[in-house]
Amino acid sequence: MLLRRARANQGEMAREVHPDLESSAYGLLVRLDECGAQRATELAAYIGVGKATMSRQLRALEELGLVAREPDPADGRAWLVALTREGRERVSRVREARRARYAGRLADWDPAEVAELARLLHQLNRGMEK
Repeated sequence: MLLRRARANQGEMAREVHPDLESSAYGLLVRLDECGAQRATELAAYIGVGKATMSRQLRALEELGLVAREPDPADGRAWLVALTREGRERVSRVREARRARYAGRLADWDPAEVAELARLLHQLNRGMEK
């Protein structure tokens, strides 16, 4: 149930960023927001898709004005993908709204329970990295 809700939430957040944004592309935007500019091959490896799929997704994000390509200063033949100012603002706005919704839902919880939930979610995330 948690995973189904997370998937549904990702779709909602994607539409909040831009009505034409595919749900799967939201994760790319978050990754770029958290890590900064990256090569398309790095993004494809992180998300677990092929180069062609990543190319299509990045092209769609460029057309929406959410990302832009820039030359890689470490390798003039390569390109980095980065959030545009508009992309960064939209992603930040949606992420802040999501955090506020969660904070509201947890407001009535005992602080020790919130801390325990955070600890357990951290443990789950670490376990899923293996």
